[in-house]
Amino acid sequence: MSIGHTLLGILESGPRHGYDLKRAFDEKFGHDRPLHYGQVYSTMSRLLKNGLVEVDAMEAGGGPERKRYAITDAGVSDVDQWLATPEKPEPYLQSTLYTKVVLALLTGRPAADLLDTQRSEHLRLMRVLTDRKRRGDLADQLICDHALFHLEADLRWLELTAARLGQLAEEVGP
Repeated sequence: MSIGHTLLGILESGPRHGYDLKRAFDEKFGHDRPLHYGQVYSTMSRLLKNGLVEVDAMEAGGGPERKRYAITDAGVSDVDQWLATPEKPEPYLQSTLYTKVVLALLTGRPAADLLDTQRSEHLRLMRVLTDRKRRGDLADQLICDHALFHLEADLRWLELTAARLGQLAEEVGP
């Protein structure tokens, strides 16, 4: 996820302080990974330097002055371009799990056990996500569906690999 673009998109609804940006980000996108304040302010500093935001106002408070940020026309154009650019699909061609299976075979360890353990972990996480989806709002449901579909694909791969384990063992042999 591009934090900079996400914060720019949030700013399109109107100027905000860093604290308000963090809160809006966490509410909409940070359920599992809330932003740290330092991350917000370092991102805003970079966006300011690149001319994508400007300081709309400086307000005195109990501590240091608070900056209120506003998106610039260049920032709006940057968000437009980012939204119009498709994300590169990640095919996982060098997966850690595949590496573990091959190394297990190469070192004489039980690769089938590794696959079984991984299958159990995937199923456990799928139960957690299914429960979260059931209790969540639409945003949670969509995020959980995305994760569940990926886990289902991984499970299909685990089953296929288990079925081909003998053939793979012959090909990677010691």
